Amino acid sequence: MSVNYVCKHCHTLIGRLEESGIDETRLGFHQLTPEERQQYILVHSNGDVTVRMTCDYCTEAIQMHPELSLLPSPLQ
Repeated sequence: MSVNYVCKHCHTLIGRLEESGIDETRLGFHQLTPEERQQYILVHSNGDVTVRMTCDYCTEAIQMHPELSLLPSPLQ
């Protein structure tokens, strides 16, 4: 099982964890609401997990230009 952290804006791979025995509590997923889990976490049929988040580059760009957050894919 791997956990892949991917930017939800530019789709850049931010990081990857590849360990057996990774559980949701260690990753902090248990603290998310059901709505947050649906928005940020995608579990694939092979057991791999994709976590959608925002990379540093996109965070900085959106902070400098807040109007970008209104676009569906502001930083392609």
